[in-house]
Parts: sequence; C-alpha cells; structure tokens
Amino acid sequence: MGLRQPLLDLIGLALPPRCPGCGDVVDADHRFCAACWSGMRLIAPPWCATCNLPFEHDRGPDAQCGTCLADPPLHDGVRAAVAYGPAARTLALRLKYGGRTGFAVTAARLMARLMPEDAELLVPVPLHRWRIWGRGFNQALLIARALGTASGVSVAPDLLRRVKATPVLRGLGPRGRAKAVAGAFALAPGAREAVRGKALILVDDVHTSGATTTACVRLLKRAGARSVTILCWARVIDDTDAD
Repeated sequence: MGLRQPLLDLIGLALPPRCPGCGDVVDADHRFCAACWSGMRLIAPPWCATCNLPFEHDRGPDAQCGTCLADPPLHDGVRAAVAYGPAARTLALRLKYGGRTGFAVTAARLMARLMPEDAELLVPVPLHRWRIWGRGFNQALLIARALGTASGVSVAPDLLRRVKATPVLRGLGPRGRAKAVAGAFALAPGAREAVRGKALILVDDVHTSGATTTACVRLLKRAGARSVTILCWARVIDDTDAD
C-alpha cells in the first residue's frame, strides 16, 4: 500500500486527466474543461410532462409538447443528461469508436441525477453480435453498469437481444428508421418473468429519432413492464442528425 500512491502520482504526471470533450488537461478524471462545460446544455425541468423535451419557459407541470399531444409515445419519458452538441458528441464518439470505455462512467455520473426514484431494473439497448465483435463492447451496457454501481439498481444485460443487424440510421427519415429496426429486437428466454410489473430504465448513449428505443419499449411493454423510461447521455433537441 505504501508504494501505491507514489505510483499513481507518477502515472498522473505521465498521463494527466483530459477533458472528454476536447482533450485538454483537466484537474481530475471525468471532468470537462471550463469551455466544454459552459458550452454544454444540461437538460432539466421545465420540460414536457410526457417526453421530457426541454421547454424554454415553464408551462406548468402537466404541459406537453405538440408531438406528444398529437401522438403520445409508448415510453414513460426520455431523460438525457445533456443536449447533443460538440462536447457531448465527442464523448459519445470517443466512447463508441475510440475505445475510451472510461467515458461510460463520465456519462453515467451526469445521468444519475435523472434516475427515476422508482427504477427497478436497468436494461441497456443491445448491439448485434457483429457490432460487438468489431467494437469489443456495447457502450450502452458499460453506461448501465456504471449507473448500477452508482445507484444500486440492478442491470439486466441480456434481457433484450438484437437479432437482426441494422444499417446506420443516420440520414434516414422517420419511416426509414422505423423500417430499419422492425424485427431487430427480441426478448431473451425468461424475460417476461423478469420485467412483469416493474419500472424499467432503458439505457442508451444518444437519443436521436427514437426509432431504436421505441422498438425496445414496445417489446418490454408487451412483456408486462409497468413503465419504461429512457435514460441516455445526450439527446438531439433540434433536427440535426447524430452520428
């Protein structure tokens, strides 16, 4: 134990912690530099009572956005730590494609404040086995595990399965996205017993159109889940496509 701290100090000098958004040196792991932090929009009320889309002004606790009024969603809310932007995008891409798996903890630390109080089970959005073979991990599962460690809520890593490989959804319209994910997911054996009557948290990294999560929510609700809230790192607020 006596050698541990000096060794950590030497590692810290050689490999100082860096901002997940831009790579600048910062004073501790999982922290953003001042510029990236000030440039991120943390999502919090006031927001749509149904989908948690943030409002510019408080419209009251029961106010809904136009989309939810016109077409109520299957889910029970989309809670995102931050709005999709340059720093949020960089973290997501470096986690997903750069192998920076520690950024899952960075994301989870900011997501944990939005965990519903009645959460009973964390369910990560699954990847197809081909993606896992190529990438080596499922970023949603890494985030879910970090959330589980922070909150004490159990993680169900294999409850949902991605049984069909899907193309990259970026650039597809709403109908194209829905068509691409149709039949892509399935419940694992015994999943109905695991989810029946429970408040589930569906964990993902970035929420764009909702096509993928809607397909997952539909399966979980049909299996008897009491509620399914989507919890993610970043949410696209405007019409800009996420990577």
